[in-house]
Amino acid sequence: MTVLHLADDVEAADLAAFLARLLRYDRGAAVRLQATGTTLAVFGRPPSFEVLVIRAVRLAKPYENGLEDGLDVTVSAGQLLESIAESAATAVVPAAVTGPPWAGVLPPRGGWQQVPGLPAPDALRATVAEAVAEFRSRVEELAPEQRTRTALDRVGRDIWSRTVGNTGLPVRAVHAAQSLGFLRPAPRAPGDDEPPALFSSGAWLRLRTPYGSVAVRRAGLGALDVSVR
Repeated sequence: MTVLHLADDVEAADLAAFLARLLRYDRGAAVRLQATGTTLAVFGRPPSFEVLVIRAVRLAKPYENGLEDGLDVTVSAGQLLESIAESAATAVVPAAVTGPPWAGVLPPRGGWQQVPGLPAPDALRATVAEAVAEFRSRVEELAPEQRTRTALDRVGRDIWSRTVGNTGLPVRAVHAAQSLGFLRPAPRAPGDDEPPALFSSGAWLRLRTPYGSVAVRRAGLGALDVSVR
C-alpha cells in the first residue's frame, strides 16, 4: 500500500475538492498521478471541456514503505477521493486502472514559453460569465423540440471555441479553470495572489494559476507534436 503524506490538511482538502469537481462531470473519472520528490501532479480530463486539468499537490515526504522510484499510475478518482484523510493529511494510492486514451498523451515537461496578452483574472471571469449567458440565451431562443443534444453541442462549440483575445487560448479552457476552482476571486494564502499566466510548448497551451493548470492542444495540428508518456 502506497500512502501519500500531503503537506497539510489544507492541501488535503484542496485535493479532495478538486477530485469532487472532476467527479461531478464524470462519475467514473480516472486521474493520472505523477510524483517526484515532494510534488504530486494529478491529471484529469472533464469531458465537457475537452481539456486536461492539472492540480499540483505538495507532499510532506515522498512515500511510505520504502518506495523510492517516482510514482506514475492511473487510478480511479472516486477511490482516491475516498482514501483522503483530511485531518491526517494522507491519501492512499488506489489500485491501477486501465487508463483512458488521454492518460497516455500528456503535455511536455519542459520547453514552455510565456505567451503575452492574457487578460487580468477579473476579465477572464467576466469572459466566462458572458459566454455562459450567451449560451443560455441562444438555447432559450430554440423551440423545445429543437433543443437536441446535437443543437446544444453546436451552440457550445461556437461559443467555447472562441479564443481569448489574440492568445489562441479557447474560452473553454478558461471555463474549465473556473469550474475546477482554479480561478478564485481571493487568494487562499500568501503567494496565491500570483496572476494567471499563459504558456506554450509545441502543440500545447497551458493556463497556469496558483491553484492548478489547464492544458489544451492547439487546433488543426492533428497528431503532430504529441508527447506520449
